[in-house]
Amino acid sequence: MLPKHLDEKVARLHLDALGVKLTTLRPEQASYIGVDVDGPYKSDHYRYGLDEPVDRRPSGLPGARPSVHGMKALVLSGGSGTRLRPITHTSPKQLVPVANKPVLFYALEDIAQAGITDVGIVVGETAREIEDAVGDGSKFGLRVTYLPQEKPLGLAHAVLIARDYLGDDDFVMYLGDNFVVGGIAGLVDEFRADRPDARILLTPVPDPTAFGIAELDGDGRVVRLEEKPTHPKSDMAVIGVYLFSPLVHEAVRAIEPSWRGELEITHAIQWLIDNRHDVRSTVIHGYWKDTGNVMDMLEVNRTVLEGVEPCTEGPVDAESEVIGRVRIEAGARVSNSRIVGPAVIGSGTVISGSYIGPYTSVSEGCRIEDSEIEFSIVLRDSRVRGVQRVRGSLIGRSVTVAPAPRKPAGNRLVLGDHSEVQISS
Repeated sequence: MLPKHLDEKVARLHLDALGVKLTTLRPEQASYIGVDVDGPYKSDHYRYGLDEPVDRRPSGLPGARPSVHGMKALVLSGGSGTRLRPITHTSPKQLVPVANKPVLFYALEDIAQAGITDVGIVVGETAREIEDAVGDGSKFGLRVTYLPQEKPLGLAHAVLIARDYLGDDDFVMYLGDNFVVGGIAGLVDEFRADRPDARILLTPVPDPTAFGIAELDGDGRVVRLEEKPTHPKSDMAVIGVYLFSPLVHEAVRAIEPSWRGELEITHAIQWLIDNRHDVRSTVIHGYWKDTGNVMDMLEVNRTVLEGVEPCTEGPVDAESEVIGRVRIEAGARVSNSRIVGPAVIGSGTVISGSYIGPYTSVSEGCRIEDSEIEFSIVLRDSRVRGVQRVRGSLIGRSVTVAPAPRKPAGNRLVLGDHSEVQISS
């Protein structure tokens, strides 16, 4: 039920993202919160005092289907990816490839392997690119419904706008730019067996001030969550995979916007804790990364490449040497070069007179000529020519990297907003 203290400002925040103007929040109508009095998509006008019903179904998309396994997934793929600029000026951060496969695809594969088939993907201003890449989900064995979020108003807001899609199913919420080694199948099975109201995943981190942190009691129970604390009470960070029962819908309606103007999922979980609901945690000791910046992307790329299966589907001439776990995809060509794995060379890419070092992914359609690259990601249709040596780099799509004239000595730079460049002196 909607708490008595909810004011017009909170309702306005929710409705702004729906493109709906708020009239007046009438207290007598607030009692209808969570009650479907006029069909599955027409309860918001009771909720917020609107004169007319609001239909929140995504235009042109099928309605929610009941999950075969009684559980759905909610994948968040909105957001602007500011920490990965300038790459994300032209591509969603969730589609930046790791070992030549978008980060988002790993999340969808984890979900499919956990036996969940119905997935709602929350999309923002990069919706078209996400939809073009994922399609209807059938290539992952999933049924995908896209849920538009007009503005990124917080993780809890994503749950709020997905209410009708999720229905009364349990669900896993997976941030589309997170990477968890080992998948989530065991966690989903445990959640369905125990049926707590919520389960959060924690991992120890060296700098707790950079994360949402969970404070645990002597028995290991979660007692408090704090977002990026100045004086953290633990080193246990909350990672971007959450499991919820339908009770979380009451929690996200009960909270108010944070100082950032967002509905925080940590506040919703804290509401569950404060109201004595069953919130449990699992500590993950394996590998997890939020691929929000370049170094995190490179580290995830390194981890995935450690497991690459060697495969040569494109021609490699006699003057070339391929060492270790290297995947050369169909249509790629290697001549007079040395490739030391783990590494992946995408289809249609040409490597000539070059060295490709460990932990390097070169996407499709690239040309690497007379150059040295290692511990890097090169996106599709890019060209690196006559450069010694590129290391620890993320090179975008259709980029050309070439040497500058030797005289006069100097560096010529054309940089986009928020770029960062390191130049040897």
